[in-house]
Amino acid sequence: MSRQQHFGWFLARGFGPHGWGSPSLDWDWRWTSPELYQQSARELERAGFDFVLIEDAPSLGSAATIDLRVRHAFGGPKHDPLLLAPYLFAATTHLGIIPTVNPAAYLPYTAARQFATLQHLSGHRLGLNVVTDTASARHFGDAPQLGHDAAYDRAEEWLSGLRALWRSWGDGALVTDPVSGVYADGSRLDAVRHRGEYFAFDGPLNAIPFEHGEPVIASPGGSGRGLAFAGANSDIQLALAPLHEQSVREYRARIHAAAIERGRTPEDIKILFAIQPTIVASAAEADRLVAAAADPDDDTLRLIARRQSSDLETDLTGLDLDAPLDLGIFGEHVSQGSIRRLTGDRDVASTPLRTHLAALARLGRISDRTGFVGTADEFADLIEELGDWGNDGILLWGDLHPVTIHRTLDELVPVLRRRGILRRDLIDGGLHATLRAF
Repeated sequence: MSRQQHFGWFLARGFGPHGWGSPSLDWDWRWTSPELYQQSARELERAGFDFVLIEDAPSLGSAATIDLRVRHAFGGPKHDPLLLAPYLFAATTHLGIIPTVNPAAYLPYTAARQFATLQHLSGHRLGLNVVTDTASARHFGDAPQLGHDAAYDRAEEWLSGLRALWRSWGDGALVTDPVSGVYADGSRLDAVRHRGEYFAFDGPLNAIPFEHGEPVIASPGGSGRGLAFAGANSDIQLALAPLHEQSVREYRARIHAAAIERGRTPEDIKILFAIQPTIVASAAEADRLVAAAADPDDDTLRLIARRQSSDLETDLTGLDLDAPLDLGIFGEHVSQGSIRRLTGDRDVASTPLRTHLAALARLGRISDRTGFVGTADEFADLIEELGDWGNDGILLWGDLHPVTIHRTLDELVPVLRRRGILRRDLIDGGLHATLRAF
C-alpha cells in the first residue's frame, strides 16, 4: 500500500475572472456569483481533498503595472476571498477553506473576532493563508512601506496577538450551565493588554473559545525569514521547490529545523508542494503537447512576460529579450520565490531574458521528470516517489472552475485511490483533525 498523502487545491488566480481567456468562459459561469465556486468545492470534497486555498492580492499594484494586471485579468480584478468563504462552507460539510489574509489589512482585535466567527460557523474548517505583501501598504494608511523581514516581524506580532485573543477565555470560562443560569465566568477571562512595535489593543475577545482548535495557519515563502515564520507559526507550508529528491529533502529539513528551533515538532507542519499538472489520456498525447511547446515563438514569450509582470509587479514587457535580466529592477517587496520561478537555476548575469521566458513556456514530461505533462498513472508515480521521500502532500494548482477540476481529476482520482494515496473517508472534527489524521 502506498503512503497516503494530503491534497489541497490552490486557487492561484484568486477570486477573479475565472474562465477569462479560455474556452471554459463559454460555459457561462459568472465569476462574481458563488455558484461557480460552490460547484467546484463540492467536487473537491467528493474527490477527498482536504482544503481549498485561495490566493489574493488586495492591490492592483503599482501605477506602472496596473494595466498589465487588468488588461488580460492576470492579476486583477480580485474580490475578497474571506467573503467567499461562507458560501463555500455552506456548500460543503468537511472541506477546509483557506482564504489569503494580509496582516496590514486587519487590526488584530477585528481579525481575531471575524476569524473566530467563521471558525464556529464553518464547523472549525477555516484556515488563514498569511502573506506579507508590502506593496499593498498604501491602501491601509500612510505609514511607510515595510521591508521584507520587517513585514514578517509584523505578521508574527499580529498572529501572536490573534492567538492571545483567541485564548483570552481561560479554562472554565465558558460554563453554559442552564441549571444555574450561568453562561460564562468573567473572572476567568484574560484582559490581554498588548503594546507592541506594530499594534496596540486590549482584550478579552468578545467571541467564545473553540471546540476543535484555532483556524489553521498556512504560509508561502522561500526566503530564510519566510521559512522561519512557517516553522514558528504554520500548520501548512506551501512549498515551491524543484521536485528532485535532494531539493525536496533539503527544503523539508529547513522547515523542520525552523519548527524545532521554536519548540515545535516536524509533525506540526504539513508541507505540500504546489504542482500544476496537465493530465492527458495517453503517453502519445503527452509527447505531442511537449513537442509542440519545445520552440516557443516571440508572441508566446511576450505572453509569458505579461503574466510574469503581473506576478512580479514589475514590467518585463519592455525589456530586451536578448539581454540578461537585471535583478535590480525588482523591489524588495517582490517574492524571492517568484523571482526564482522565473530564473530557475540559471546564471542570471549571463542568461538572456528570452531563455528564462522560454523555460517557462516549454512543457516537460512527468515520465522523465522534466515537467508535468502525462497520464494519471504517470502523475501518481511521481506522487508515490515524493511519498518515499517523506512528503506530506500535494497542492494542485489551477482555477476553481468545474472544467479545470474535471480535466485534472476525472482520471487521476480513481488512480490515486486505487493506490491508497488519496483518502476516501470524510474526517470529522474540522480541518485540524483532517491534517492530523495521517
